[in-house]
Amino acid sequence: MKYLNLMLIFVPLAILAALLHLDPLLVFIVAALGVIPLAGLLGRATEELAVYAGPGAGAFLNATFGNAAELIITVVAIREGLLELVKASITGSILGNILLVLGFSVLLGGLKNGVQRFDRRVAGTSAAMLAIAVIGLVIPAIFSHAIEVKSHDAVEYLSISVAVVLMAVYILSLLFSFLARRRQNGQALPGEEPLPAKAEWSRRKALLVLAISTGFMVWLSEILVGAVEHVIISLGLTEFFLGVIVVPIIGNVAEHLVGVQVAIKNKMDLSVGISVGSSLQIALFVAPLLVFVSLLMGRPMSLIFNPFELAALVAAVSIAGLISLDGESNWLEGAQLLAVYLIVALAFFFLPA
Repeated sequence: MKYLNLMLIFVPLAILAALLHLDPLLVFIVAALGVIPLAGLLGRATEELAVYAGPGAGAFLNATFGNAAELIITVVAIREGLLELVKASITGSILGNILLVLGFSVLLGGLKNGVQRFDRRVAGTSAAMLAIAVIGLVIPAIFSHAIEVKSHDAVEYLSISVAVVLMAVYILSLLFSFLARRRQNGQALPGEEPLPAKAEWSRRKALLVLAISTGFMVWLSEILVGAVEHVIISLGLTEFFLGVIVVPIIGNVAEHLVGVQVAIKNKMDLSVGISVGSSLQIALFVAPLLVFVSLLMGRPMSLIFNPFELAALVAAVSIAGLISLDGESNWLEGAQLLAVYLIVALAFFFLPA
């Protein structure tokens, strides 16, 4: 991943472009390119600190801050009142991980290694967790559209309650993993990325990189979000498409590359764990957390997603679950996942604002 560091040149270029008030489309593109290596540094710093924290606390750090880059972008978007963009990015992150990333991983891994195998029990548990997450997003939408429901307060209270339940399930899953790891004497479980035996950075360097990369990530996120409206107008895109397809890819490129690389190395358990685990983190932790963040910022965001987003999520979780049932994957299944993602992306592209 060292080549990502070369892209750090786009960080000062994005800041300079914004200060000089250059074309907003150019500013958006350069800022997006700058976010990619910063997201990689955030992830690397978190991994290094996780080594110092030990297996249990380290796994918690990785699980909690694995999507820090996208969390920062969405918090900035909430502050700017772009709530639909935020909800679209939540949908896009889940779809991107279980269709795009897993699809490329299975496709390229299958072409390189033939039939690949992974722990079907772990995959089954993850599929069940994804189903729970989708249920948590579907129920508020059905509730809000029910004929007998007339109170906006009731919908908001339900969203908050569901957010609490989803976060509780996420915490329980972390506790389950921690207890299972203790039974295995602290070793990583199938589908979990093992922590390095020894940190490559000092604790001070890891904290410094984390603080600096977070600061620049906030700065570039503000530049990125500030250019969104101009990009929508100049390219004729909808805020919806930008949130579902573009923003999640920008915030998760570094992690996506890792998932594909380990699949090519025939570590399919780890690849599945990265893609599905990231989706779970978005659905069970990031989305509920953003509900509470939006309340604190005075811009309440509900968990009410539109029917098309929900249909896409149900389809994605269903196809991913079917493929993981037998504990085996081949390149054709990867192509099938990518085909579903392409269909969904085209539909979001043509969906009117």
